[in-house]
Amino acid sequence: MDKFIGYRCSLCKAEYLPGQVTYTCPKDHGNLDVLLDYNGLRQKFQPEDFTSRTDESLWRYLPLLPVPDPGGEGTPLRAAGWTPVFSLPRLAEKLGLRHLWLKDESRNPTASFKDRASAVVVARAREIGAEIIVTASTGNAGAALAGMSAAIGQKAVIFAPKSAPPAKVAQLLIYGARVLLVDGTYDDAFDLTIMAAEEFGWYCRNTGYNPFTAEGKKTAAFEIWEWWIAEHREWHAQGDPRDRHPPLTVFVSVGDGNIISGIYKGFKDLLELGWINRLPRLIGVQAEGSAAIANAFHAGTERITPVSASTLADSISVNLPRDGVRAIRAAHKTGGTYITVSDAEILAAIAALGPLGIFAEPAGATAYAGLVKAVKQAIVSSEDPILVLNTGFGLKDIRAAMQAVSAAPVIEPTLEAIRKIL
Repeated sequence: MDKFIGYRCSLCKAEYLPGQVTYTCPKDHGNLDVLLDYNGLRQKFQPEDFTSRTDESLWRYLPLLPVPDPGGEGTPLRAAGWTPVFSLPRLAEKLGLRHLWLKDESRNPTASFKDRASAVVVARAREIGAEIIVTASTGNAGAALAGMSAAIGQKAVIFAPKSAPPAKVAQLLIYGARVLLVDGTYDDAFDLTIMAAEEFGWYCRNTGYNPFTAEGKKTAAFEIWEWWIAEHREWHAQGDPRDRHPPLTVFVSVGDGNIISGIYKGFKDLLELGWINRLPRLIGVQAEGSAAIANAFHAGTERITPVSASTLADSISVNLPRDGVRAIRAAHKTGGTYITVSDAEILAAIAALGPLGIFAEPAGATAYAGLVKAVKQAIVSSEDPILVLNTGFGLKDIRAAMQAVSAAPVIEPTLEAIRKIL
């Protein structure tokens, strides 16, 4: 069965065969949705075919991905995904919630959600025989591409703004990628990447441009689906819990829009297959200083007006989101919404998660900051089951982390010095 049957433009709905296009719609530059043979997949597979698998990575869902097996057994490429979900009872009590969990994407091989997209793009590059993959990144997407490429000896070139956090730049270099720091913004790096790909024949991984990035990110939805079934097995034993309990609400930090649109695509795939009968509610959270998608959502339009992005959450600092339309629709079509939070609220979220053993970078903590505001604004109720997504590890941006806490005191090496501060 050929599971990957083509693309559909998210704007004009034009359809293309797999070999006809590579990145965006040639008619209007709309993002392309990957089309799968749902009828064929439905006839060949049942949910139990996945929930019973022992492969603890995103590759357990290979039959639902538009790429062949990339190989790389025993390497970090095969370890992307299958991140843990933690219960947060202390924060739930503090917020007046009954059901609160966090899915920790910092446990991925290069410590961010972006490993999912990069793993699938690397598989696609190997399939089409691409010699070099290139991407623009503020750090995480580039680190993910560099790490996943290094795992199988794939050449990678990364364009990053010179303002990217040093820890993220270090990752790029350590993994062996060719790194070019751009004297400009992420958006400048994005545009330069596309020009370079066209000029030199490189395969471009850019988020919100390459349709396979969303296919990697959708695997988080598959994992949430499996976790939800296991978490509420007793509900399922009593019948169909999805009609008798509030839907799961998922909080997602949003920059260019590709993570929330990818997660939406994953749940849509499950709906098309008949394995779920309603979609979880998706709530996007943006930094106030980089809120182009939230602005459009609340204005009731799909027209994205660029902003001059300014936020300490570098991973979601974007002037012109490249996947904004699909990100808006992800919230609309699931009964969700958009919330904006200040940098101060993001820092407070980092500090709140740390004592629970979760060290989130600013973009990762943004989702939890959004939940705190959603509770205050009664966007969620105490009975709603809620899952927060932490998209990256705090050590990627130590400068921001140190703003979230008080500095450690320096003391003399004596017991008396300890007594003075107790």
